[in-house]
Amino acid sequence: MTSLDTPPAAAPQVDATGLGRIEVGASRINVDDKRMINARADVNQLLPMKYTWAWEKYLAGCNNHWMPTEVAMQADIALWKSKDGLTSDERQMLKRNLGFFATAESLVANNIVLAVYRQITNPECRQYLLRQAFEEAVHTHTFQYICESLGLVEGELFNMYREVPSISAKDAWALKYTQHLEDPDFKTGTPEADQAFLRDLVAFYVIFEGMWFYTGFAQILSLGRRNKMIGIAEQYQYILRDESIHLNFGIDCINQIKIENPHLWTEEFQAEIRGMLTDACHLEVAYAKDTMPRGMLGLSAQHTEQYMHFITDRRAQQIGLAPIFGEEENPFPWMSEAMDLKKEKNFFETRVIEYQSGGALDWD
Repeated sequence: MTSLDTPPAAAPQVDATGLGRIEVGASRINVDDKRMINARADVNQLLPMKYTWAWEKYLAGCNNHWMPTEVAMQADIALWKSKDGLTSDERQMLKRNLGFFATAESLVANNIVLAVYRQITNPECRQYLLRQAFEEAVHTHTFQYICESLGLVEGELFNMYREVPSISAKDAWALKYTQHLEDPDFKTGTPEADQAFLRDLVAFYVIFEGMWFYTGFAQILSLGRRNKMIGIAEQYQYILRDESIHLNFGIDCINQIKIENPHLWTEEFQAEIRGMLTDACHLEVAYAKDTMPRGMLGLSAQHTEQYMHFITDRRAQQIGLAPIFGEEENPFPWMSEAMDLKKEKNFFETRVIEYQSGGALDWD
């Protein structure tokens, strides 16, 4: 299929907000009428449930609850204040890393609340989105906690996305895919609008959380492996666990929308999505070079470029596209100690028992 064919006729859409007029005496819903977008069933009725994978991720998120203040920061504070505790390159990397994440979590949360939640018309998926929105708030809290603990300049850290070009470029690129979705008049229901929504899901779930966050995870966990900034590394480990579920929820949403609306997944649209992944990878490589111009022990911009090629190919395959770079080797195999990429698909099944609360994880 190479063009936007007209989708097959469907039952009339119903109120997608859940705040419309109550139809007194209406018949009970049919689970087969539940849809990811363009609701055909009452969006306020969780049961009968159709997408059990969304509910399972909601339960996993609840079981994984943690708070940043559970993590001790004394060792990090002492190391940060020590004149020779960190090299100048490590300090620059750490500040740029924190500067990206400090507002990135807010941007993701804004997209969930102001765009994604409005367009997803399935109650079990909305239940997970509410949990994810809370987790994004916890992550933003994390960077407030780190900033306060280390005595960093608040304005420098939280305004970095408007001052550092490599960070600004990434955030501006992602926002262009969601800004029009915040238009109160925007709604899905046409092939063009439905594809616009799919672009947004790819930009924020697959790219923002599934590609761009991973460079930052590798940088901080690399410090933690060398017994540096272990409090921050532990918090990043918890964030990585949360983000793995976020990523897989987004991928499941994209693939389910594709199943229900195959007319959207045209050859032209697939080529466009591949272009998005390629552009995003280049932006992340530029960010890595900016944050690590000379590299650090066991970590360099060159290694990060290879890692991003590996991650980009993995993300492409997860949404049904062929690999882009053909990179089969992960240059950071130690990342699997925190979260094995091969286990992402079955995360909640394989890890939730081991990760019940923040205090349950050990840092080696």
